[in-house]
Amino acid sequence: MAVKVREIIVKSVLTKSRIPTVPYAVNPYTGCEHDCLYCYATFMKRFTGHSEQWGRFVDVKINAPEILDGQLQRAKKDTIMFSSVCDPYQPLEKKYMLTRKCLEVALKHGFPVDILTKSDLVLRDLDLLKKFKEVSVGWSITTDNEKIKAIFEPGSPSIEARINAAKAFHDAGIETYAFIGPILPMAPVKLANELVGNVDHVLIDKMNYSYKVSALYKKHGLEACLQDEYFEMVRDKIKSILVKAGIGVNEIF
Repeated sequence: MAVKVREIIVKSVLTKSRIPTVPYAVNPYTGCEHDCLYCYATFMKRFTGHSEQWGRFVDVKINAPEILDGQLQRAKKDTIMFSSVCDPYQPLEKKYMLTRKCLEVALKHGFPVDILTKSDLVLRDLDLLKKFKEVSVGWSITTDNEKIKAIFEPGSPSIEARINAAKAFHDAGIETYAFIGPILPMAPVKLANELVGNVDHVLIDKMNYSYKVSALYKKHGLEACLQDEYFEMVRDKIKSILVKAGIGVNEIF
């Protein structure tokens, strides 16, 4: 299904983050083409005025780099997360390159950055990210199963592409991590073993917005995978393997 793209002018792009460990956030886009059906960021529609379904529109903040440049001249130097309510490397980034341009601004002002994405497009910017003194790059990897990914994240890149990208960054000496959240139906031992050697640490979280996808779980006979017992089982199996491999694990639930 087509995505409605709108170029907009903004007055601010650097915001204080509500994530406890992240001081600032930069979202060069509003909306996301990855169309993750469980996405918490659908609340943004209250502010955008869009009638389209989440995942069917993207607002492109075409002046984001210039605005960020001005804001960073006045901001206290601290970590900037790319991004909190969109994927900074969704497909439109290939055309607009706003994330890269904003990263160039952050580098110019000496700000540390943390990137969280579902995309291997971030590989394009490996040359730039190597120049940061403080940088971490993470991939949201919610399952090991491409068929499950296709059900819940229909517009997102493959799991294999994400893990290969993590390996490339890890091999380049950049701090890497995986965010296993929300936990989708998976083979936890398989996923954990695929992460070993490719990430430095892992975050794990359960499905916190089950009301968004409960009908989808039922349709595919996956109801058991929405139970707390399932989330705990997955967490424990993944943690057991990763800790033995010397990879730090932070449980959010």
